[in-house]
Formats: sequence, C-alpha cells, structure tokens
Amino acid sequence: MDNRLQMLTAWVRQLPGFENADARPVSGDASFRRYFRVCKADINGNDTPFIVMDSPPEQEDCRPFIHVAKHWHLTGIKVPKIFEADPAHGFLLLEDFGDQLMLDQLNPKTASTLYRSALDELVLIQQLPASPDYPMPVYDTALLNREMALFRDWLLEGYLGLVLSNTEQSMFDTTFALLRESALAQPQVTVHRDYHSRNLLVLEQSSRPGVIDFQDAVTGPVTYDVVSLLKDCYIQWPEEQTAQWLETFREQTLDAGLHRADSDTFRQWFELMGMQRHLKAAGIFARLAMRDDKPRYLGDIPRTVSYLISASKRQPALRHFHDWLTMVAVPRIENLIGPVPGQEHLAL
Repeated sequence: MDNRLQMLTAWVRQLPGFENADARPVSGDASFRRYFRVCKADINGNDTPFIVMDSPPEQEDCRPFIHVAKHWHLTGIKVPKIFEADPAHGFLLLEDFGDQLMLDQLNPKTASTLYRSALDELVLIQQLPASPDYPMPVYDTALLNREMALFRDWLLEGYLGLVLSNTEQSMFDTTFALLRESALAQPQVTVHRDYHSRNLLVLEQSSRPGVIDFQDAVTGPVTYDVVSLLKDCYIQWPEEQTAQWLETFREQTLDAGLHRADSDTFRQWFELMGMQRHLKAAGIFARLAMRDDKPRYLGDIPRTVSYLISASKRQPALRHFHDWLTMVAVPRIENLIGPVPGQEHLAL
C-alpha cells in the first residue's frame, strides 16, 4: 500500500461508520488525482458506497473543487455532494455517482437522448450566478495563450521532434491571435472547462447527467463547453449530426439570454473555439505521455488533430496553417502515433 493510500485509509476510518472501510481503486484521470470507493454500513447492514478523492496538495489543490462543488450543488447542478473534506491533506468524501461514463453508453441509438440531457445541463451551468465566496477565474488572454502554446511546445517540438523555423513560428503567432480574439469577443458565461463524455455520468436515479471534474471552472466563451462536448476528443460524430445538436444549443442559450448570435455567427464562434480547445488538448495529450508517463493518451491525438484539420479548412484566414498541418504535422503524427481520421491518403 502506497503512503498516500495509507493516509487516505486512516482518514476515512476515523469518520463515523467507516471504521472498517477498505478503499478500492475506482479510477485515476489526466491529473494527479485518484479516486477510491468505500462503503458505509447502515443499521440494517446494507452498504452505501461513497467516493474518496485523493488530491495530493503539493500537486493538486482541492480547494477550487470544494468551492465550485458546493456552489453548483446549492444551485441545483448535478455534481457530487461533499460529505467530508480535509483540504490540508487533499482528501474528500463524495457522493457516489457510479461508474457509467457517458462515453461508454454512447452509440447511434442512445446519442440523441444523452446529448440532449448533457446540453440541457450545460445551459443551466452557463446561467449560474457568481459565487459570493469564490470569484471565478477569467479565461483571459494569458490563459488562452498558454493553452495554445502546449500544442507547439509539447506535441510539435516535444513529441514529434519538429524544429520550427521563424516563418512557422510567425504562422503560429498569427493563428493563435485569430483564435484568441474570437474567444475573447464571445459573450462570457460560466464554463466547466472540461465538459465531455468522460466527465459526465449516466445516473440510475435521474435522467440528468452527473457532472464531475469541474474544479477548473472559469468565466469564459459561450461556445467553449459545447465544443468540448460535441467535438469530443474521445468520440467523433458526423458533422451533420453535430450541427443539429449545436443549433439546438444555440436556440436554448439564445432563449436564456446568454447571447444574440444567429446560426452563422454562433457556428463561426464554435469552429474557432474548437481549434483553440483542440490545440490545447493535443498538447496536453503529448505532455501526459512525456512528462507524466501516461502514453494511453497518445491514441487520442489523431482524432483531436482531425478536428483541427477540418475546422481550419473552412477558414480562409487560416489557409497557411491548414496547409502546414496537413503537409508537415500529419505525416509525422501518422508515422509516430497513428492514422489521422480523414487523412488516410497521407499515411506513410
């Protein structure tokens, strides 16, 4: 048993009803956090499951999670209730939402129902008032820039070993500037910041999804979370279907007073926001493999880059970026990682 698990077990066992609890691993994620399931017996001897989060303080400050969880729970969002918290040691006892990730339940027959419930929940999240106890960070210029730089630093130069010329560096600066300005020009709402099929759970007792991994929430662009959901790095849908879901969401958020955009404007926001999101995600996947010894995320890079290719192809202002991506980056990705969807003709 590792030292953190020993500490976690001792912490749980000092809570009433958990004196003999054994912590069983549930999952880890892309961060340093880990999750365990423990059970508490009631007076009839029936076990009630709970989740314990292990968030090492020197690597993952759990206080933002606590603030966001409490506020969102009070305002009716389906996030886990916090029963006990020890932020100094990074331990939380949470409501157990089960193990049914939305990703694992998605197929052509279930997709419309699951996405509709996820979009409905997202509209509620976007309308959340600010917490009086926790000023929400802002998705500002510096944060947008840092995220996009991950693509260049970790995927292109780090994992793929590309050496970028001054001309290529300038092309990236121009691309980043266009994406950044589009994001900052959008109406600003409450943003989950990682709203996708691995962070939504299908609940047995509710038609609404359970929402997790929200600790990085910010105030930011109205299309950010819907991009994370509909252009998911872990599952891809036909563009016609995605467009239908997006238009439904646009109408919902328009009715909610969150923006005044027509279909074409909202779609353009969505496309450019998606590029910013996927630059970030592809860079993070490379960093997870190189820095954190989590190579399984490499398999998600080709799908993520395919979104960049299709989106940039529709943007005349990004023609140079699109051409460079398909001619330089894609062949290298396909050599070192795997085929990029829709780019099979470029495979070497």
